Amino acid sequence: MTDIPRRTAARTAKLASLPLGAAGRAAAGWGRRLAGGDGDEISAQMMQKSAEQLFAVLGELKGGAMKFGQALSVFEAAVPEEYAAPFRESLVKLQSAAPPMPPRDVDRMLSEQFGRGWRGRFTEFDDTPAAAASIGQVHRAVWRDGREVAVKVQYPGAEQALLSDLRQLSRMSRLMQPFLPGLDIKPLISELQDRMAEELDYRDEADNQRAFAAAYDGDPQVLVPKVVASAPKAMVSEWVTGRKLSDVIARGTQEERDHAALQLSEFLYASPERVGLLHADPHPGNFLLLDDGRLMVIDFGAVARLPDGMPRPLSEMLRLALAERPVDLLAHLRREGFVRAGSQMTADEAMAYLAPFTEPMHTESFRFDRAWLQKQAERVGDLRSPQFNTGRELNLPAQYLLVHRVTMGTIGVLCQLDADVPLRGIVQQWNPWIFEDSPASG
Repeated sequence: MTDIPRRTAARTAKLASLPLGAAGRAAAGWGRRLAGGDGDEISAQMMQKSAEQLFAVLGELKGGAMKFGQALSVFEAAVPEEYAAPFRESLVKLQSAAPPMPPRDVDRMLSEQFGRGWRGRFTEFDDTPAAAASIGQVHRAVWRDGREVAVKVQYPGAEQALLSDLRQLSRMSRLMQPFLPGLDIKPLISELQDRMAEELDYRDEADNQRAFAAAYDGDPQVLVPKVVASAPKAMVSEWVTGRKLSDVIARGTQEERDHAALQLSEFLYASPERVGLLHADPHPGNFLLLDDGRLMVIDFGAVARLPDGMPRPLSEMLRLALAERPVDLLAHLRREGFVRAGSQMTADEAMAYLAPFTEPMHTESFRFDRAWLQKQAERVGDLRSPQFNTGRELNLPAQYLLVHRVTMGTIGVLCQLDADVPLRGIVQQWNPWIFEDSPASG
């Protein structure tokens, strides 16, 4: 493991090259403008080249860089089409691919976790990884009782890599901001840092997965693979094959996309009530559709612990907004710490800012698509927009960071699916009191 500092230094150098590359392209573009080039065309070329470099580097690395890239990929639908098209394929790859670690490292890690005779636990073990995640990779194998299993193995030095990547990425947040107008990237990186320790211990992930598997055992809509064995840096669970959600996004029929969106929405809104936990990493790489129509959910390293279901302050916020009670809504936001001290925000401004969160629940079915999400991103990201200043006066209490991440991430995935979703009915099923005072659906 003596090469970890050298690997970390190389990773840092690659990440550090991103802002330097962008600066170089900006200088070149400025020169072409002086020579009479078309400003919009040059800006688009610069954005495309920066995007290509950004996602090429994030895709090559593991750890925090890939994890951040995965989180970023969920919001691809918010990026204007002229910028999104050139690197959409790279974004999709970030959801499920990374360079594999050598077989000798796999053997060393599994020997440390399960003992030198670890191969005796399996009747078959494929040394070629079947998939890659942000801090580990997955191998297909057959457990000693004949079950096909997935063996998740953490990359050597993952902890050091995560720390290094996240520190470097926090310095790069200004470079990434143009890709996602309206999204404050720094809190996302801060949240990743806060949750890193949980995700590094696969025993925690195994416990989370066991809880979900027990709650959804025999469920007609959702399948969570059962855990077979776990250790701090390795985990074994049942192997199930399904169609990747990214494939449904890219090639699915409207019926398939609507079905996937329905299953995903129902799972995420129901699990706080059914499990007391919320799957907190909603990118397409963690969801697959089975041949029988069920949604298979994997990767439970990040969860929000909600023993009493969805937090009441968040539900109350939604209830007051749906009931069109702006004065009561603003008072609630101030009381619960959602508004910064000294803010002069008005009740109408608070209602207007939260409108996108309630809009999908004013009708029986709502169409989530890229055009709608891009409009929302422009609305809160435009310096000239009233909502931009409103957003600066709002605050997100730390205990709701993961729930907010899931909400925003789910909206991003639904818009990638370009789907019609009966969200009002789903939310009403699990939190009916939210709609007690709201106007009738349209």
